[in-house]
Amino acid sequence: MTGAALSPSPVIQLGAARITRVEDFLGLGFAPAAMFPAITPDHLAAEMAWLAPGYYDPGANQLRTSIHSWLVRTDRHTILVDSCIGNHKTRPSIDRFHQRNEPWLDRLKAAGAAPEDIDFVMCTHLHADHVGWNTRLDAQGRWVPTFPNARYLFSRKELARWDPRIHGHVARPINENVFDDSILPVLEAGLVQEVDDGFDLDNLMRVEAAYGHTPGHMKIRLKSGADEGIFSGDVIHHPIQVPHPTLCSVFDEDPELALQVRLAVLQDCAARDAWLFPAHFPEPHCCRIGEQGGRFTLRW
Repeated sequence: MTGAALSPSPVIQLGAARITRVEDFLGLGFAPAAMFPAITPDHLAAEMAWLAPGYYDPGANQLRTSIHSWLVRTDRHTILVDSCIGNHKTRPSIDRFHQRNEPWLDRLKAAGAAPEDIDFVMCTHLHADHVGWNTRLDAQGRWVPTFPNARYLFSRKELARWDPRIHGHVARPINENVFDDSILPVLEAGLVQEVDDGFDLDNLMRVEAAYGHTPGHMKIRLKSGADEGIFSGDVIHHPIQVPHPTLCSVFDEDPELALQVRLAVLQDCAARDAWLFPAHFPEPHCCRIGEQGGRFTLRW
C-alpha cells in the first residue's frame, strides 16, 4: 500500500500496554519459491482455503506482505519496535525499498506519537526493513536521527554483525548502504544503547535471544499481569510458516538455528496463550497460536 491511507490502526490493550501498528508497506512481495526455497505446490494447495487472497495472490504467484512498526505505550514510556524501510534510502537489491517517499511519519502521528515522543527504539535486528526510519534527511541532505529523544536499543551481537569497520565483516546485498545511512548516524549521535539477552525495559518488555535469522536477532517479550505478547521480528515472516515452520526464509543466515527458534516461539505462544506480533503478517497482522492434530494453527 502506498499513498494516504492514514487512519490509525486499532489500539490493542495488553495489560498496562497499548499497542498500535504503524504501516510502511502493504502489498505483494516475493514469489513463494523466492522467499522460501523449500516450498512446494503442495504446501500452497494444503492451505489455499485460507491463504488466498489475503496472504497469497495465486494469479500473480506472489506472497502478500506487510512491513510495519509496533508502537507500544506504557505508563512510563513510548516505545517503537522496528522502524521499517524509511524514505530516500538507496536499496538497489529490492525495488520496493529503493528511494521511497511514503507518509510513514504521518501514520505515526495518526497513531498518537510524534518523533520527539519516542523514548526507545527497539530494533529486533538490523536488516534494511527494520531500521530505515531510524534516520531521515535533514535540510542539508544529511542523515540524522528521526527520534532525537530516543535511546536506540541494538543487540550487541547484531551490531557487531553488521559493522563494516570490524575485521571479517561479511556483506549481504539486502543490507547495502544500511549501516552508513541508518545505523552509523545514530551511533555518532550517541543515541545507541547496546543490549544483551535478558535486558529489561519498564518491567514489561524483555529482550530475548532469537538468533538464526541473523546472528544477533532478538525477540521482545511483553508481559503485563496475565497478558503476554511476543514481538517476533523475522523469526516468522509469513503466516504459511505457522502450519509449515520448516519453511525457512532465503534471508535466514543460519536456517537450522532459525528453525529451532521458530518452533520454540510457536510452542511458547501456544503454551502461554501469548499474542504473536510479527513484523510482516498482513491483516489482521497479529494472532494467537494453537495446536491441533500435531501442527500449529493460527487463531486470528
